[in-house]
Order: sequence, then structure tokens, then C-alpha cells
Amino acid sequence: TGMVKIAAEEASVPVALHLDHGTDFDQVVKCIRSGFSSVMYDGSKLSLEDNIAITNKVLDMARPIGVSVEAELGKIGGTEDLVHVEDKDAVFTDPEEARYFVEKTGIESLAIAIGTAHGQYKGEPKLDLERLKKIKALTRIPLVLHGSSGVPDEAVQAAIKLGICKVNIDTNIREAFVWKMREVIKNKPDEIDPRKILGPAREAAVEIIRHKMKVFGSSGKA
Repeated sequence: TGMVKIAAEEASVPVALHLDHGTDFDQVVKCIRSGFSSVMYDGSKLSLEDNIAITNKVLDMARPIGVSVEAELGKIGGTEDLVHVEDKDAVFTDPEEARYFVEKTGIESLAIAIGTAHGQYKGEPKLDLERLKKIKALTRIPLVLHGSSGVPDEAVQAAIKLGICKVNIDTNIREAFVWKMREVIKNKPDEIDPRKILGPAREAAVEIIRHKMKVFGSSGKA
């Protein structure tokens, strides 16, 4: 955490140090106390009332020191780091439950499940934009779209117009990095300087990030 905070302070643009999918309350509290600018408490596997109760505990810790909190309602399929949800267990966010959740917590942003998944897709995802529209109308808070790698650019843009304010991508970036690294090693099997292998891989990842920023409409807004 210390190294990342120093790098963030030296960056030429504002950098958010964010905890993604914190499922353990103690872990979330540790991040809040360690200087994270925002945290996500993911209580989506809990009952609605338990999710509300623990989210409120997180908010009680975070709000006095200006740490932003994101919550999740509904279960987004796939795997991301230590969080795994089988496709059969994925549950779309219920608009009325979202309204109730926001009323009971006053949460600042909410990750919703409308058809995306973490990791690599087996087919092209179909976003439930009507569900998104209902959730936005009932909650009127910033909504978050997780598992957005592999979702067509135009579909993400449509979701942004309907209320998505934060878009999470990861798999696309990892793929670009690893594929370029493999390409360099294949073309230069005798190369042993890690900088000459990882450098092009990093640039490939940067290109994906630049493209996604343009798609999301976030370029040049730091």
C-alpha cells in the first residue's frame, strides 16, 4: 500500500486508491485506516438485510474521514481474484430492492448486476438496459458496471447514457499485457532482459486503457 500511495502522490493526475470487492469487514476497515480513498464492500452473497447492516457499519467508519464507499446488490457471475460466482448463481439486481437498499444505507454508489460477468465471456453478453433504466429512476445515485471487459463498446456507451457512472475493466488489460509478452518471447526467444519483455507488454495494456477511456468519455477529464 505504501508504494502505491507514493506513486499516486507523484502522478500528474488525481489517482484513486480503491479496494475492489472487499467481502470481509475487517479487511475493508483496514483499507480505510490505511489511507484508501475509496472502498467497495461486497455483501452481495449475504441476505439483503445483512448486506444493509454491514454496509452501514462500513459507512459509519468511512464517512467521517471522507472515504467513498461502493456497495453491490445482485450477484455478478464469473471470477475476479478471490471472488467467484457460478453462472447459475448469478442474480440480476432487483430494482425495488435497489431502491430499498439505497434508502436504508444512503450509499454513495452501487454496483448492479444487469448481465455482465467477471473474467472471459463464453459468448457476447447482453445487457438488460431496461432494468438499468428502472434502477436509476428508483435510486438516483451513481451506478457501477463491473465485468465490462468483452462487452461491446456501444453497449457500454448505452449503459453510461442510462446512468452508469463507473465502469470496471480488468480482463481486457490482462489479456493485452500477457499476449504481447508472449509475442515478444516468441519472436525473441533469446531475450533475457525483463525490461525488454515487460516494456512492450505495458504499452499494450496502456493502449487498451486509452481506448476504453475514449469509449467511456473519460479522456482529458482529470
